[in-house]
Amino acid sequence: MAKNSPITINGTTIEAGMSGNVSLPIADLYTSTSLSMPVHVINGRRTGPVLFVSAAVHGDELNGVEIVRRLLRRKGLSSIRGTLIAVPIVNVHGFLDQSRYLPDRRDLNRSFPGSAKGSIAARLASIFLREIVKRSDYGIDLHTGAIDRSNLPQIRADLDDPKTLQLARAFGVPVIINSDVREGSLRGCSSEMGKPVLTYEAGEALRFDELSIRGGIRGILNVMRNIGMLTEPRKGPQREPVIARSTSWARAPASGIVVGKVELGASVRKGQPLAIISDPLGRREEAVVARFDGIVIGRSNLPLAHEGDALFNIAAFHSVERAEDLVEQFAARHERVREAVDEE
Repeated sequence: MAKNSPITINGTTIEAGMSGNVSLPIADLYTSTSLSMPVHVINGRRTGPVLFVSAAVHGDELNGVEIVRRLLRRKGLSSIRGTLIAVPIVNVHGFLDQSRYLPDRRDLNRSFPGSAKGSIAARLASIFLREIVKRSDYGIDLHTGAIDRSNLPQIRADLDDPKTLQLARAFGVPVIINSDVREGSLRGCSSEMGKPVLTYEAGEALRFDELSIRGGIRGILNVMRNIGMLTEPRKGPQREPVIARSTSWARAPASGIVVGKVELGASVRKGQPLAIISDPLGRREEAVVARFDGIVIGRSNLPLAHEGDALFNIAAFHSVERAEDLVEQFAARHERVREAVDEE
């Protein structure tokens, strides 16, 4: 196999068979403190695909930061084919503030492709696109639910694209959602450039979730094997994931205190109560009811709700029983031994 080529990011060149850190300058703080986006590059000796893995596009979504940290500890990455570009913290400003947004209150994941002369969000998007995405063939973008909202480990992708569907199946989470791209998103912009990108959603903002972290590490390694970056065999049998036909939020029919919630990953049936909403005096109770059979893939963790608040995200499948079985298998596999994925 041919020797790999050097890769240059922001003027720093990483030769074949080497690894190194690159700092991408971003807008300084108003204290004159300089800021930069940390990037780690592993450039394999042999030619192969270029994959970027990004986290904290939303600065309060921390699971992905830990996934990247543990991923880079793996000794086997020194023998990869191609190049891995790991960006653990894209939205550095939001990460420092423990905020989803940038200081201008813009959402970075609605700011692509950005502009070198635009807002702080537009400039950051432009830098990331120019220095990272354009040098890559594939991407995996790591996310969580919002504050006080948890997501079941899942892949969201444009499944109408055969290459993206292949990567989504290889990742190895039980649930895949055919998700339309949103205007200004990293995934949407990358797709327009012909670069398949998966979005991994798992856990809750500002919290580490061990199951989600282990599942994310294993999923990235599975994708790297699928595209030929790693030759080590995948351990265990391949389990074909299920694809959600549709998803819908069950909303609070009234304002009040939410009790008796079903768990994340639970299977539910049409007409089944998902929670009870009560007034503080306990005189009035109203059930939140499932409108169809499915699996709970997202859930609000707050015990309080206003009328109309989104409480449970339900995904519909051709076989709810099979989806439920895959979710249980996924949880059992990743809960066996702490740090199990690191030790493989």
